[in-house]
Amino acid sequence: MPESALREAARTTLRPGRSARARSADAPDGGGRLAAIDGLRLLAAIAVAAYHYLGTPTPRFWGEHHDLPQAAPLLHAVSGYGWLGVEAFFLISGFVICMSCWGRTPAQFAVSRIARLFPLYWAVVLIVVAMGTVTVLAGQRSGAPTDLRTTLGNLTMIPGPLGVDFTAGVAWTLWVEARFYLLMAALLLIGLTYLRVVAFGFLWLVLASVGRELDSAVLDEILLSQYAGLFVAGIACHLMHRFGPNLLLWLLTGFAWCYTLTVLDDRVATHPTSNWVLSASVLTGFLVLLALAALSRLRHLSWRPLVYAGALTYPFYLVHQSVGVPVSRGVLKALPSLGLLPCVAAGLLFSLLLAAVLNRQVDRGLGPLLRRHLTRALDPAPPRDR
Repeated sequence: MPESALREAARTTLRPGRSARARSADAPDGGGRLAAIDGLRLLAAIAVAAYHYLGTPTPRFWGEHHDLPQAAPLLHAVSGYGWLGVEAFFLISGFVICMSCWGRTPAQFAVSRIARLFPLYWAVVLIVVAMGTVTVLAGQRSGAPTDLRTTLGNLTMIPGPLGVDFTAGVAWTLWVEARFYLLMAALLLIGLTYLRVVAFGFLWLVLASVGRELDSAVLDEILLSQYAGLFVAGIACHLMHRFGPNLLLWLLTGFAWCYTLTVLDDRVATHPTSNWVLSASVLTGFLVLLALAALSRLRHLSWRPLVYAGALTYPFYLVHQSVGVPVSRGVLKALPSLGLLPCVAAGLLFSLLLAAVLNRQVDRGLGPLLRRHLTRALDPAPPRDR
């Protein structure tokens, strides 16, 4: 085969088909920024924050004299299901990461993920460690580990496998996301096409089911058997968004959702105030919203405040528990007359403002800089002769 034909075959394998490219050019329908998806990110972040501040089942979370079920019984009951926001994030991630992969090489995909995730994550880890160190020096007990070994392990974003505690409690989800990225990168190495992604989705669900049947910890870790259905459902929604809905994609979505709701019982069991029926209903509502954002007229929504809110979601998610909760507790201790809910609002507001600062100074500043240098490092210039 001539060299030109080989190059053309490689381009066809790594890039979407002609119809997909045509739709991609018509943003946002084919892969541009989707404000409705940013709105769903915001909704998921609010749900998780509500759970940590108002829905936590931990007794006396805010102290002996501030009982959540008595202070805000309805908010407490509703917020008790906010943990489903994490599941919603994984569902949205399946959509967004599939969109991000299309038309990219594995190296380009890796650069985009590293530049997007690591600068903000590093900044938050250092902020939490600094706060914890100041707290210890002031003679108080820090809620986060501040020793050097734990901090170094956390800077890798994989502290769990390294045997150290998470500095930012919510960061356990990033390790789940990272393994999903690795699976998608492996698919990119093979070549990203419509049929291959569909086959990948079905195969992932079957192998994850086998891992559960064998009770294999290794397969569970690699195949993310608890969350595989969420990621695959998100991928299927993106394929519908890009290529249009069809029977095969609806079957993939249905298979993924039956799997998801079945294994959801394992997560419900770890949240004693939740029940499976209501949890499954809430999560299915998120899926319906994602489908509407991808397939209805909402995909043309371009409201800038939603896009900005979507940009704040990641830093807010990282800081709201490890930084915001201590702030709320500090305000509650210093000004107990304010009451519980105003102090909770103070912690949430501080988290939101800090997220805005991190977005401006780190995400918009260090993120693009890191991306440029990593992209340059993929194809370094030969050294000059001396």
